Amino acid sequence: SILPRNSFSVKTKTSLGYLFQSIFIQLIVFSVGLTIPLNREMIPLWIIYSLISGTTAMGFWVLAHECGHGAFSKNKFLETFVGYILHSMLLVPYFSWQRSHSVHHRFTNHISKGETHVPLVIDGDGVNEKKGGRKELKLSKSLGKTKYGIMQLILHLGLGWPAYLLTGSTGGIEYGTSNHFWPIKPFSRKLWLKRWSNKVWISDIGIIFALITLFNLVSKFGFMYILAMYLGPLLIVNCWLVIYTWLHHTDTDVPHLSNSEFTFIRGAFLTIDRPYGKLIDFLHHNIGSSHVVHHLY
Repeated sequence: SILPRNSFSVKTKTSLGYLFQSIFIQLIVFSVGLTIPLNREMIPLWIIYSLISGTTAMGFWVLAHECGHGAFSKNKFLETFVGYILHSMLLVPYFSWQRSHSVHHRFTNHISKGETHVPLVIDGDGVNEKKGGRKELKLSKSLGKTKYGIMQLILHLGLGWPAYLLTGSTGGIEYGTSNHFWPIKPFSRKLWLKRWSNKVWISDIGIIFALITLFNLVSKFGFMYILAMYLGPLLIVNCWLVIYTWLHHTDTDVPHLSNSEFTFIRGAFLTIDRPYGKLIDFLHHNIGSSHVVHHLY
């Protein structure tokens, strides 16, 4: 089947409408958070606030993701400005991630060139494969499915995203130990070719400004208040990001392909749609229920 031509039109007004939608929702959630007392008795309520605020804020992540793909606006300055600001607010290096994410799309589910949850190989030919599968299998059997599953949840949701940014964890071995903030030695430069190296430094400027803003807010309002209003929700945003990349690219029925097996189309079709209901689709701009078509086009 062929998608209608208007499916590929980039409409700035529509994109800005989604942006203002996310801003409006987040302002409502934020204003509710301002009414919650900051004391020990309210910790359960603050946890609920983090879950809700982080879930709504994931909409900003999705919009910045669209900016990185060039799908937000034909006005490239506006698109880059919006994506850069949104990702920097979420402590994501915009251009660095734009580059690694484009590699992920180019080599989806490639066993050595992929950039998302590339699996360890149990019995392979040992060439261009992530070794250690046999050891991991032994660990999973010794712990049992439940304990091993809980361990994986904690590692992925808690440490997975920062580990990926800092070391390229879960990426293919093709790119070595990469770092989204430092594109030169001692880290691998294979992801940051030519002009991308400079773009990584530009990404760092946004992160530095965001961190300076955070430190100023901490000095003014105290660490616990910033933890409750920003850091807690940010952890939930990161969890959602890992969920989308992890569950939408891995399944017991979904293989990873070698050089001889891989094509762009095969990799794209190995992506998985996992709708999370109308509310989450609304808040996250349908990224969960349109993941396959997103990879195809």
